[in-house]
Amino acid sequence: MPSQLAAPPALAAAAPVERPPGGYYAALDLGTNNCRLLIAAPRGRGFRVVDSFSRIVRLGEGIGASTRLAEPAMNRAIAALRVCRSKLEQYAVAGQRLIATEACRMADNGGEFVSRVKEETGLELEIVSREVEARLAVVGCASLIDPAASGALLFDIGGGSSELVWIDLSRAGGGPRQRPSQAIRTWVSLPVGVVSLSERHGGVDVGPAAFEGMVGEVAGMLDAFPEATALDAAIASGTMHMLGTSGTVTTLAGVHLDLPRYDRRRVDGLWMTGDEIAASVARLVATDYAGRVAHPCIGRERADLVLAGCAILEAVRRRWGTRRLRVADRGLREGMLVELMAADGVWRRRDRGARDPVDG
Repeated sequence: MPSQLAAPPALAAAAPVERPPGGYYAALDLGTNNCRLLIAAPRGRGFRVVDSFSRIVRLGEGIGASTRLAEPAMNRAIAALRVCRSKLEQYAVAGQRLIATEACRMADNGGEFVSRVKEETGLELEIVSREVEARLAVVGCASLIDPAASGALLFDIGGGSSELVWIDLSRAGGGPRQRPSQAIRTWVSLPVGVVSLSERHGGVDVGPAAFEGMVGEVAGMLDAFPEATALDAAIASGTMHMLGTSGTVTTLAGVHLDLPRYDRRRVDGLWMTGDEIAASVARLVATDYAGRVAHPCIGRERADLVLAGCAILEAVRRRWGTRRLRVADRGLREGMLVELMAADGVWRRRDRGARDPVDG
């Protein structure tokens, strides 16, 4: 896989930002492919994003073959984390959570890398479990679940793993409706993501046969989903929908909308039908690598990964396809922010009627 991502020059220290009532909160997610940071201030029963950072670092590049984080990948990640540190210092955050996921979980030197990050940047990363990762995704996306639905099948396609979560909101015995974060019936973490799958099958020259090979590999993993038969019945009732949080699904939304450039305001919360998903996936499979590079919602950094993500989605959709999919341009970081602010009690009781905690 190409490693064309160069470290940026050092940034000059920025002037501190005046803190609002309640202070600023920060959430950082260092995954197999991306390093992402959100900084937000409480507002009403939610929060307002005041700054963000995202960079593709490919920390897990080659880990499937070597079981170790490579030196160039660690250097790229640390360069990105230095930018994050400068932002955290600028905003003097009141609370923060900084997590690392699959690449650090599976790497033999993941702990050593976390220690190096602490030494070179001062940031203390927490390597979270797959279960925590799944729960945070639910918390971050909960407000996008259709209130009339009996539940949702949430999927989070990552760089090195993909989480599937059955959120069961059906009322037991006529009791009160559960919060989505408290209604996780079962979940599974598949040991496959866009980086690992594209490294095994190739991400540049991907024809229909190669694409179907990726779909087939992932399909074989879905038997591990607990209560699969019960989920079949719940989806057959027609009262559930899918909820996707990942770069794959947001890219598909951008392709479907023919956006001249990516626009979160149009993508986050978008509903797509099964036919629209299938058409967008087929369109990407028929697009060569140069075309994917040129696409305004993909670009060079994701052109060799997007079809692997589509294959994971297709495997899930063919197994448990619902009529509707809601697209979420939110996830782990938003979930962390919600939990941090809730733990600090920053939201007043009178504001609990607000519907969506995320105001980007």
